[in-house]
Amino acid sequence: MYSKVSAFTANKTLLLTTILILNLDASSITFNDAAVITQRTMPSNSQILLSYNSAVKEATKSIVYISTTQEISQEMQQMHPFFEQFFGRGRTPQHFEPRQGLGSGVIISKDGYIVTNYHVIENADVITVQVNGNGTTYKANVVGKDPKSDLAVIKIDVQKELSPILMGRSNKLEIGDVVFAIGNPFGVGQSVTQGIISAQHKDSVGINEYENFIQTDASINPGNSGGALVDSRGALIGINSAIMTRSGGNNGIGFAIEVDMVRNIAKQLIESGEIQRGYLGVSISNLTKELHKLYKSAQGAMVIQVSPGSPAEKSGLQRGDLITKIDKKEVDSASALKNIIGQYRPGSTITLTFERDRKITSLTLKLGDLNEESLAAKTENTLLEGLELSDLNSNMRYNYRIADDVEGVLIVSVESEGEAYDQGIRQGDIIMQIEKELTPDLSALKKALKKYRGDYKRVYINRNGRVYVTAIR
Repeated sequence: MYSKVSAFTANKTLLLTTILILNLDASSITFNDAAVITQRTMPSNSQILLSYNSAVKEATKSIVYISTTQEISQEMQQMHPFFEQFFGRGRTPQHFEPRQGLGSGVIISKDGYIVTNYHVIENADVITVQVNGNGTTYKANVVGKDPKSDLAVIKIDVQKELSPILMGRSNKLEIGDVVFAIGNPFGVGQSVTQGIISAQHKDSVGINEYENFIQTDASINPGNSGGALVDSRGALIGINSAIMTRSGGNNGIGFAIEVDMVRNIAKQLIESGEIQRGYLGVSISNLTKELHKLYKSAQGAMVIQVSPGSPAEKSGLQRGDLITKIDKKEVDSASALKNIIGQYRPGSTITLTFERDRKITSLTLKLGDLNEESLAAKTENTLLEGLELSDLNSNMRYNYRIADDVEGVLIVSVESEGEAYDQGIRQGDIIMQIEKELTPDLSALKKALKKYRGDYKRVYINRNGRVYVTAIR
C-alpha cells in the first residue's frame, strides 16, 4: 500500500450561506515575542527530574478548541404522498441538517485573534470557540483566510484579556529540537504529545500551494489541525496541519506550518483581510542531474519560461537563467523560490541573483501582483488556469524523452483543481493543436486561444506518442 498525505478537515459539503469576511477595524498586530535562544542544556544532576510541565502549562492557556457547524442539504429519499401534490412524483424537496466539525486554534493576541488551519473553518456557517481552562465558549467571526497556505484567522470578542502564545522564529530551529503538539485530537479535550523536529523547510509535500513545513514525529491526530507545535520553552514554532499516513492514523510523520509563514499570513489577514503576493512572472524547474553539469552553482531554480510583460521580462531575465538568491535568501529549489516570492507584497523591490553562462549576476526589480495576474489569466481562457507551459527545447526533449519530430507546447505542471486537470490533461502532455490551429509554440497557442476565446474547443494532445482529444472552454 502506498503512503498518502491527508489533511484533517471538518466535514465538507455544499455551503448555502457565504461566510462574511470581516476586517473588524484592525490595522495591525503586535506579537508576544519569545526571548532570543541563548543555549541548549540537559540535566547533569541525578536528583533533577527533566520536565517541561511549566512551559507546556503556559502554552496550553493559548490553545482553543474550535467547533464548526455547517448546514447541508439532503434529498429526502422517500416522499410522503401528501407532498407529491406540491412537488410532483419523482421530485424531492430538500431539507437541511447541521454537520459538526472539530479542530484547534492558537491565540495570538490579548484581544481575541486566533490563528488556525483554513480547512478547519472552511465552509462553516457557525464557528464556536472554547478557550482552554475557563470553559467559556464564544462565537467567532472570520477575519480572513488563505486557502493557498491553509491558514486562517478568526476573532472572538472577549471582556477579559486572553493569554497569547509566545511566538518563536523559524531561523532558530534545529533538527533534533524537542517539540510538543498541543490540540484537541478526536474531540477528547486537551492533549500534549512529544517528539522532535525531524526535518525542516519541507516544501514539496503536495498538500498546499505554498508550503514551508516542519516535519515532526510528535503525534498529530484528527482534531489537532490548527493547534500549536511548540518548543521546549512553550514558544510557537508551527501550526499543526497534516500527517503522512497509510491507515488514517499517526505513523510518526507530521507536518506543521513554520511560524515565520504563520506570522506573515496572520499579519496580512488581520491588517487587510486578504493575502497579496508578489508576482515575478517565470515558470521554473529544479536542476536535474544532467543540468547540474551546465551550471557552477550547486542549487537554484532554473527559468524555463518568462511571461510577456512580466517584471521578470522587463528586468531582462531569460530562459535558462538559474536563480540562486532573492535578497539575502538562498534559493535551493523551484518550490523555495515560489515560497520566497510569495512572502513579498506587490510593489516590493527585490535584488535577484542568478547564473547565466556560468557568470553570477544580480539585478533589481519591482514585483507585480499575483492576484491581478491570476485574474487576468482566468478571464483570458479557462484552459490556461493552473497550467505551466513551455516551448520545446533540447533540454525539455531530453528530460521528457520527446522525439525531435514532435511539435507543440509542453505542459510542465497542472494544478489538480483546474478544469484542464478535470478533463484529463497531465504533466508531460504536449498541446499540438486547438480546433484547426496547430500550436507548435506558445505564440501560436495564445493566438489559437484568443481566436476561440470563451467557446468550448477541441484540444489535441500528444501523450507518449499517442494523440488524445478533450474539450475545454
